[in-house]
Amino acid sequence: MRRLFFNLWYWLPVKPPWDSGISPPELTRVVEGSARSPALPPGRALDLGCGTGTNVIYLAQRGWHTVGVDFAGRAIHAARRKAKSAGADSLCEFHAGDVTDLSFLQPPFDLALDMGCFHSLDLAGRPRYADGLARLLRPGAIYLLYAFKPGGDGPRGASEEEVLATFQTAFRAAKIEQGTGRPSAWYTLERK
Repeated sequence: MRRLFFNLWYWLPVKPPWDSGISPPELTRVVEGSARSPALPPGRALDLGCGTGTNVIYLAQRGWHTVGVDFAGRAIHAARRKAKSAGADSLCEFHAGDVTDLSFLQPPFDLALDMGCFHSLDLAGRPRYADGLARLLRPGAIYLLYAFKPGGDGPRGASEEEVLATFQTAFRAAKIEQGTGRPSAWYTLERK
């Protein structure tokens, strides 16, 4: 049902509400640096639940070799078109696939991001997602996760305790920021 819901959104004549076309400041601060932290040097990045590729393209335009994964085939098709149009397709790779089975990808990655995918996964899929991510990220790599908290309409959500418990074996929490609007949080996790 979840797969059908997300796929249908990409057939509608309006953009899905999560497809803003703008990379979030939490990502740009990590990539471009800020007064408190230096820019992250380009490397290899992974965007889980990449949708139409906004963040994949953003990273590629800054020199990152980036892989995007999403199970909505129409979103992946749109992402490939957008990357080509932006002149970033040589540094972008897109896969229509399941984020709970990343066995088709090879490590290492220096950065991973998830801007709203994990919180939609069922409880059985979350450990598989975390294990796949742990296999792919090198020690010291950064994982940025944006997740809704439980409650309200929409995705299942994930509490802070659930997020930390899911990733505790292979990651340490470097920073947790509360989101705005719907109860949510931004997690910056580091691969142990």
